[in-house]
Amino acid sequence: MIGAGFVKIETEFPAFSPFFLWRVFHKALVLLSLLRSCGLSQAFKGLREDSHIYRCALVRMSMSCELSGLTGRLPACFKLKTATEPSHGPNSARHWRRKFLFLLLILVALGSICFLSRFHGRTSRVKNKTPNSCKGKAQILLQEFNISGNHLHALASLFSTSDQNEMLSETLAFFEKEYCVSFCTFVKASWLLLVVAVSCKMSGLLLKLWRNQRKKVINQPPVAQQQQQQKQQQQVHSPPKAGKWRKKLLLVFVLLGIAMSIWLFWYLNEEIVLRREETLANMCDERARMLQDQFNVSKNHVQALAILVSTFHHRKHPSAIDQKTFGEYTERTAFERPLTSGVAYALKVLHSEREQFENLHGWVIKKMETEDQTLVQDCIPENLDPAPVQDEYAPVIFSQETVSHIVSIDMMSGKEDRENILRARATGKGVLTSPFKLLKSNHLGVILTFAVYDTDLPSDATPEQRVEATLGYMGASYDVPSLVEKLLHQLASKQMILVNVYDSTNASSPINMYGTEITDTGLLHISNLDFGDPLRKHEMHCRFKQKPPLPWTAINASAGLLVITLLVEHIFYAAISRIEKVEDDYCKMEELKVRAEAADVAKSQFLATVSHEIRTPMNGVLGMLQMLMDTDLDANQLDFAQTAHNSGKDLISLINEVLDRAKIESGRLELEAVPFDIRAGLDNVLSLLSGKSKEKGIELAVYVSNQVPEVIIGDPGRFRQIITNLVGNSIKFTNDKGHIFVSVHLADEVLGAPNNMDEVLRQGLSFVQDNYDKPCNSLSGIPVVERWKSWEHFKKLSSRNSMEEPEMIRLLVTVEDTGVGIPLEAQSRIFTPFMQADSSTSRTYGGTGIGLSICKCLVDLMGGEIGFVSEPGIGSTFSFTGPFRKGEKTSLDATWQQYGPAVLEFQGLRALVIDNRAIRAEVTRYYLQRLGITADIAFSLKSACSYPSSACNTRVSTNLAMVLIEKDAWDKETALLFFHSVKDHMRKITKEVPINRPKIFLLATDISPTECSELKSAAFVDNVLIKPFRLSALVACFQEALGSGMKRKVNRKKASDLGNLLREKRILVVDDIAVNRKVAEGCLAKCGAIVTCVESGKAALAMLNPPHNFDACFMDLQMPEMDGFEATRQIRCVECKVNEKIASGEASIEMFGNVAHWHTPILAMTADVIEASIEECMKCGMDDYVAKPFELGELYSTLARFFENG
Repeated sequence: MIGAGFVKIETEFPAFSPFFLWRVFHKALVLLSLLRSCGLSQAFKGLREDSHIYRCALVRMSMSCELSGLTGRLPACFKLKTATEPSHGPNSARHWRRKFLFLLLILVALGSICFLSRFHGRTSRVKNKTPNSCKGKAQILLQEFNISGNHLHALASLFSTSDQNEMLSETLAFFEKEYCVSFCTFVKASWLLLVVAVSCKMSGLLLKLWRNQRKKVINQPPVAQQQQQQKQQQQVHSPPKAGKWRKKLLLVFVLLGIAMSIWLFWYLNEEIVLRREETLANMCDERARMLQDQFNVSKNHVQALAILVSTFHHRKHPSAIDQKTFGEYTERTAFERPLTSGVAYALKVLHSEREQFENLHGWVIKKMETEDQTLVQDCIPENLDPAPVQDEYAPVIFSQETVSHIVSIDMMSGKEDRENILRARATGKGVLTSPFKLLKSNHLGVILTFAVYDTDLPSDATPEQRVEATLGYMGASYDVPSLVEKLLHQLASKQMILVNVYDSTNASSPINMYGTEITDTGLLHISNLDFGDPLRKHEMHCRFKQKPPLPWTAINASAGLLVITLLVEHIFYAAISRIEKVEDDYCKMEELKVRAEAADVAKSQFLATVSHEIRTPMNGVLGMLQMLMDTDLDANQLDFAQTAHNSGKDLISLINEVLDRAKIESGRLELEAVPFDIRAGLDNVLSLLSGKSKEKGIELAVYVSNQVPEVIIGDPGRFRQIITNLVGNSIKFTNDKGHIFVSVHLADEVLGAPNNMDEVLRQGLSFVQDNYDKPCNSLSGIPVVERWKSWEHFKKLSSRNSMEEPEMIRLLVTVEDTGVGIPLEAQSRIFTPFMQADSSTSRTYGGTGIGLSICKCLVDLMGGEIGFVSEPGIGSTFSFTGPFRKGEKTSLDATWQQYGPAVLEFQGLRALVIDNRAIRAEVTRYYLQRLGITADIAFSLKSACSYPSSACNTRVSTNLAMVLIEKDAWDKETALLFFHSVKDHMRKITKEVPINRPKIFLLATDISPTECSELKSAAFVDNVLIKPFRLSALVACFQEALGSGMKRKVNRKKASDLGNLLREKRILVVDDIAVNRKVAEGCLAKCGAIVTCVESGKAALAMLNPPHNFDACFMDLQMPEMDGFEATRQIRCVECKVNEKIASGEASIEMFGNVAHWHTPILAMTADVIEASIEECMKCGMDDYVAKPFELGELYSTLARFFENG
């Protein structure tokens, strides 16, 4: 349980923080009380054999006891005196907060610096001064970590004497580690507080600036305040400028960077100094340890010599050792005493034994010291004085050859040696003298002396017993300078440091035993030397020879950080400047945006006004011209009227294009999604443009792939507009005898393999590879550009990749021509509005250059892509894609199914097409297949001659109803052969099955009436079909040629049908302009309508007040007093009230003309066809609109909704 408690302390709070100390205090008290209550006070003695974790836990517990005086409450000095401080409102609170934050910032900075310096100083001192003894380690704990002596004694009492040193080492290491963790935690917390303080300060500054600005605005005079409000309204969307606080923040960052650079220099320099100190300490300790170890070895050998002398000299009779033997032995064993300069043995001689001793050895005992110093230097024993009379002598009888000059000298006659001898024989240990000059060498040295006893003394012998048992003295001299120099020579790093050896027994005046006095180089390390004599102290002082170099690492790192800070500051300053510029540009752009929006509104209003103002007189011009053409005019007068009428139509077309462009730019153009027949729509486009193509002799053709559905859902009007613009441009820029070919395929067909393509697509992609010298397999035989280049950059070509719905398809429409082409330098701006290839183009070919721009906008609005390829002198090919949805044929409007009954009449018939160009033959087959006629192709009349006889069976020949021959393949001689072969084949078949002769049709783009009459009169052909084909013309021609039984009128809506639709209908026309009323009255009256005209909305309101007999009303929009919108709203309001009365029974039907529900169709007559005006018409209650000037077709399609069903 005790171990579990220690583990809990160890693992719960790993960080040595104040919070940790507080919690450990409580944990320690609980554990101590637990130990006392369990009576386990002796259990701590066994912890010396436990693991390290228990010792660390004890250390923490003993450390926690320091905090036992705390009670968990703050002292009174820390309490805020909120009750006694007066309150000065919110300003004083903010002022106090600012002061507190500033003070907190200063305290954090100073605390970080002080704690950092204290921490590094403490760790360096601990590292440099860590001793090996228990006393030294305990002293460090007392001084550096504030651990009291009582705690140390209590902690040390738990361990044995042998384990106390280890315990103190672990305690010291633990506190160093905990201080390191505490330092990191303190630094992190300090920087966090610093960031919070800076953020609060910056927010306070921003708030202060905002309040000052607001106060200025409030205190402004009324005129200035109005100007300020106007300025704010102009810049309502502009963001507040933040350049000032950004620059202040950047300045704070630079100051922090400079401070960090200084701190980094200080930190790295401290690390360098610390490493230098550690290096010096290691080198000095190494030398001291080597010197001490070698001295101890020599000391042991000297002691061994003393035992040797005691054994073989004093216990042997006669003695086994003499001077010669001793000298040779010591000289041979000198390598075992590398630090000694010589050894000698002095015999203890009493005064009573002096004479006998001198006679025995034949020399007189000499005195060590003499008055003549020269004799000492020479050290000649004969020149020394005899030893004076004293109680005891210690003459040297044996010596090493190196110190043979001291033989016969009394060691007791020297002061240092006498004290040494007396201490040695009293203690029984080796003792050292203080440094003195050695004889002969004149070097400072010391003498090591051992006493030689006659018997083995016990370890607890008294000094008197030791003195009585003393026989002699073994001494060894140490020449300290020579020995230290020899030791340093053994080390490779001798040149790096300077070494001094001192005898520091007298701490006030130490004796320099080795080394010279040198200048201070900044660092000094002292290592203690223990030579075994507790009364003598020796030290080794080490210094570097040279002063420390400049701390380039710290300089480079701090300079690098400073440079990086400045670079970052420069980058951010440039970014801030750029942001300021962008903000200014943003404000300007916002202002320009407001202006642009206002200009857009003004432009829309201007276009609506201009459209109305231009269409209003044009309505009168075109209406009067149409009425003029209906009168009896001669040829010249009719031509003049038609020319003026066509010019007016061109002007209306230009106005429509400009309005379309304006709608697209303003985003007001919306696409419809209605089902339509794409083939019929293309036929209508060709019908409109066939006149212009015939005038220039251009062959115009359309082909739609069989894979394209019959009915698709999209915007037929905009699709037709794109095709009309592209084909119109091709007609404009195509020379005579060329061609324009419109083809429609699925986008997936182009991406498929050539085998899956239809014949037109495959041949269109392959014939461009032929040689230009040969006739090309194009529609007209003239070379064309490579059409695939016009869509090679399309990204949305595949419908499978871009659409997930299976009913969605993507069409690829291609318009190919053999025109003049587009110059290379003008191809980049071809879709730019009002831009043409060159300045002369509009004069040569006409046009405004807006058509292609509208095409691109419409294609983009559909979600498709448009592109082109063009080569000057060859031609151009424009391609575009568009997404559509598959539709059902039953959803098709009746106007799209006008040829359905005629198609049933031609089902099952067979035709033969003779054409020398495959693509053109496929186009002819395409039209025949639309009528249900199966067509075969022959590429020449000669090959066609064998067709009747080589038919598969009789049924095929009998179903051959017509032969269509291209004019380019026509040859009279070959044609006669073909006719004869047909007649012969018909005779043979007629005998078996009676059939009619196939009808012969000649296909031509341009043929004169004379030539046509000759061919018909010669019975070569039954009829001539003029290109471009129109399905209605083909139906009529085939019905006429195949017999009256099949002849039937196609159900088409002609302009004359409008008279039947409006006959006897009463129409009210409301317009404030007399010309418009006159035109509308003439147009409607010509169709059989009974027209009544009024000039204002109020008059219309009175005329249409139920009951009335009007069938419809044409209402102008812009009129004085009451416009068409307001008049319509009031008319609908009156009708609603009447209907409510009839429905509720308040009024009878007879009172209101026997009409149960009143709703008069009101159609807007507007020259403003902008979408917004049309929507407003519908909102106010109008049923539809008719654009000025009237077009009979548009007028019929609009009125048919109301009058077709009676």
